[in-house]
Amino acid sequence: MNNVTTYALHKGNSWADAWHTKSFRIKLVTGLILFIGLLLFLPSFFAFIEKREGVELNDLLLQYIPARDFSVLIFIIIWSVFLLVIIRSVHDPSLFLVIILSLVALLILRITTIYFFELNPPKGLIVLRDPLTSLTYGGRGIFITKDLFFSGHTSNLLMVYLCLQKKRDKIFVLLATVTVGILVLVQHVHYSMDVIGAILITFFVVKGVKKLAIF
Repeated sequence: MNNVTTYALHKGNSWADAWHTKSFRIKLVTGLILFIGLLLFLPSFFAFIEKREGVELNDLLLQYIPARDFSVLIFIIIWSVFLLVIIRSVHDPSLFLVIILSLVALLILRITTIYFFELNPPKGLIVLRDPLTSLTYGGRGIFITKDLFFSGHTSNLLMVYLCLQKKRDKIFVLLATVTVGILVLVQHVHYSMDVIGAILITFFVVKGVKKLAIF
């Protein structure tokens, strides 16, 4: 098949078919290496940003939202969505490729924006306890509060929504994205600009990655 074929036309190709395409192999292996490398880098980066002092923003929206702990619900929603991604990826290598490349692009952008936007967490923050995500912080029991702009939880879920094809899947993940975006604000884990920024940035990142993922 010609390399200019769009991402959508590859939907449903088997892994065997995709693996026989050189460009798919190169992009997948490169994406996985970058993703693993970023995961290994994150604990030291998060340790660095957690030690530095930043600015506490005056978020007018959060002033009117009493902080409540929704860690368990957020954990269930996020990992339910990524379980769905794994299930769909078994039969759709294109989906897996665009998810990996999107995760890499978003991680690089988050590292960059977090580095330059030196922020302290919002008042009333309740630490978000996610035993799986905390592994990227350096281990269980380690919690990071200054990885603020932009919201990774909102961004990752929106990214999945933009990558999925089936209508029911998209409805479920869109509801999950909106719910988590609201809950991280209720828990005062993020400023409102972190969630809004995540939506805008993720839309354009995934749009670009889909073009890159053509094979």
